[in-house]
Amino acid sequence: MNPYILATLLMGLGLGTTITFASSHWLLAWMGLEMNTLAIIPLMAQHHHPRAVEATTKYFLTQATAAAMLLFASTTNAWLTGQWDIQQMSHPLPLTLITMALALKIGLAPVHSWLPEVLQGLDLTTGLILSTWQKLAPFALLLQIQPTSSATLIALGVASTLVGGWGGLNQTQLRKILAYSSIAHLGWMILVLQFAPSLTLLTLLTYFVMTLSTFLVFKLNNSTTVNALATSWAKAPALTALTPLILLSLGGLPPLTGFMPKWLILQELTKQDLALTATVAALSALLSLYFYLRLSYAMTLTMSPNSIAGTTPWRLPSTRLTLPLAITTTSAMLLLPITPATLALLSL
Repeated sequence: MNPYILATLLMGLGLGTTITFASSHWLLAWMGLEMNTLAIIPLMAQHHHPRAVEATTKYFLTQATAAAMLLFASTTNAWLTGQWDIQQMSHPLPLTLITMALALKIGLAPVHSWLPEVLQGLDLTTGLILSTWQKLAPFALLLQIQPTSSATLIALGVASTLVGGWGGLNQTQLRKILAYSSIAHLGWMILVLQFAPSLTLLTLLTYFVMTLSTFLVFKLNNSTTVNALATSWAKAPALTALTPLILLSLGGLPPLTGFMPKWLILQELTKQDLALTATVAALSALLSLYFYLRLSYAMTLTMSPNSIAGTTPWRLPSTRLTLPLAITTTSAMLLLPITPATLALLSL
């Protein structure tokens, strides 16, 4: 892609998200979301592969539906209450409609079906943008409206953690596994949204770091299936040894970074007398852990066929930029000890 066009599209992505962040009026927020969608569509379709075009079309249709629903709900709210302010949502009907529209935007269960299909059709770089940056604007709106109906949010959260766990079990494609992982993590964030919004932000941040690290590893190894991971030891032996730790961090195992948000969310849910919800969420995390363990096993404990051609890559110097990978990998594994400092910051 032409670097000028790429720069324009990336600036469009940034501007769309920034407009949504800065807006207090529903029309402006909707405009930011639309800019976001329109800027990422050329990035998705840049390879002119039928699968990429199909994924782009699916993404466009779901995002257009969600945006139309959001516009309809905000107009209804203006009609019923006479004002367009995002933080002054009081009527339950537009509030529920907007919550569902934003759930469709980010891919929460039960409106999640588009996410694995779309992510599977994209290359790893665009998939990374879709899994991280594109979640920011809808989350900013969710944090601002603070939906009053806790039952809706808890139902969305529990459904997402369960679907994210079950869906990834029988997958062989890494991008689909990462999509279900995304759904499960978003479920955890939504569960605690109304009780501790700062905790939702912390979870979103740690999820971004771990997902960025995972995508960069897969990109470096050029692998998109579980079987392709078996050859990664020949390309980067040291990274292959560390990757299971990144994956287990995504699963939420102590003493890795991914344990921190899950631990704090379970603690918060228990404080709010939602022991059953906390139990279901913790058990669904075990389902996710299973497929992360599967990936770790495929990567480190299975050997691909040994041939001279297969073992040469590690002798060749890599020209890839590895600094972002080094930073995110370290962060994805070693940030648990700063939990007390994080808690002190969140309570301010």
